[in-house]
Amino acid sequence: MIEPPVPVLISIVAPDRVGLIAEVTGALYDLGANLGDTAFAVLGAGCEFSCVAEMPRAVPAAEVEAALRRLPSLAGADLRVTAFPFAEGKEAAADITHVVEVEGGDRPGLIARMSEVFTEFGANVVRMNSRRVAGPSGTRYLTMFAVAMPAGRAESCLAAAHNTAGQLNLLCRYRTA
Repeated sequence: MIEPPVPVLISIVAPDRVGLIAEVTGALYDLGANLGDTAFAVLGAGCEFSCVAEMPRAVPAAEVEAALRRLPSLAGADLRVTAFPFAEGKEAAADITHVVEVEGGDRPGLIARMSEVFTEFGANVVRMNSRRVAGPSGTRYLTMFAVAMPAGRAESCLAAAHNTAGQLNLLCRYRTA
């Protein structure tokens, strides 16, 4: 009888290096991992990689972590491999229906305000990304929300998001996913 795989959460924060993703995912493949949801982002001079991987039962989380710690690209990394306690299947609240982008000057509280709007309409933020962009008129911020909006509430939610961004003197764009 074949035993089902064990889901683990792999979380890495490290200096950003060319080839890091290739080295990490190659090592995971060699251990028999099957990657599920995976994310990577450059954060300043560092980076963050996280994934849920299905591991063979014969490969415990401690062995996965030890193998990753030996990789040259992860020297100095904050690395954790732990059991993933949540169901791996997605619910409708994780199906992205709209992408909302807000752009403009620095506005402390922007992410909180926009997130409150989405919550008010029962929309779930599935992914969020914010970055500084240098331009001829100075630094601008671009924040992207990938959101699962309930059927029948999207139009009102998008209008409220647009109004909230406008109150902050920010440009708001959106599209269906």
